[in-house]
Amino acid sequence: MNLSKTLSFVMLSTVAVHTMAADFSFDRPSTGFGTSITPVGQLAWEQGLPTVSYDKSYQAGEKQRVLNLNADTLLRTGLMPDLELQLGWQGPAWTQTKYNGKTTEDDGLGDISIGVKKAIDLGDERLSMAILAEAVLATGNSGFSNEDDIYSLSSAVAYVYNDLVNTSITMRYEVQDGNWAVTAVPTFEYQIAGKLSGFSEFVYRKAESRSDETSLASGLMYQVNNRTQLDASVGVGLAGDTPDYQGGLGISYLF
Repeated sequence: MNLSKTLSFVMLSTVAVHTMAADFSFDRPSTGFGTSITPVGQLAWEQGLPTVSYDKSYQAGEKQRVLNLNADTLLRTGLMPDLELQLGWQGPAWTQTKYNGKTTEDDGLGDISIGVKKAIDLGDERLSMAILAEAVLATGNSGFSNEDDIYSLSSAVAYVYNDLVNTSITMRYEVQDGNWAVTAVPTFEYQIAGKLSGFSEFVYRKAESRSDETSLASGLMYQVNNRTQLDASVGVGLAGDTPDYQGGLGISYLF
């Protein structure tokens, strides 16, 4: 191969990588996940700065308040044009509990996860789909772990209405210590202005032998450039006598 052909090949390869990067989207901060795949040979780093949850409940007639912060991390890398590997960590965490006039604080490390996401070609420019097989391994410290491993299979289907509006739904089926649970997450994404966009979602979860869990969340995403995204989100749980809240800030970068 002569020098001119070699240079042409390199230039075409570079253009292809940038084209794929432009079509790529991060999964933060929605509870569901997107249908895009990380380009082969590139790494997506999605980082919570941090993720926050606040829960208020009653124990033996006394009010209990729990505040939790954790710096969750998700790494995604493309193995094939339609397949990516995911490695996650719930990260370092800190919790504060107020109960019966006493305040206690604790810190520790959360669980890790490994997953494989595959895009499914539906032959439609507006409709896309992906499936995600994931295992959450209970490696975290006591009080910051799920205690038992969680194995799940999820699917996401997205539809592009136009340049301003996208919709999607994520379905997640999981099993933990022999108990099954299903989660549905319909999501509505919309362009606000320029590099700023937003999303709203409804989360429904039904676990075996437990009451239904529902929540609403909304957030903003700002595309700093083709590789960097900033996000902020807030959500509220609708189940129980007292609501619980979630939210946080995040940054995502494509290497």
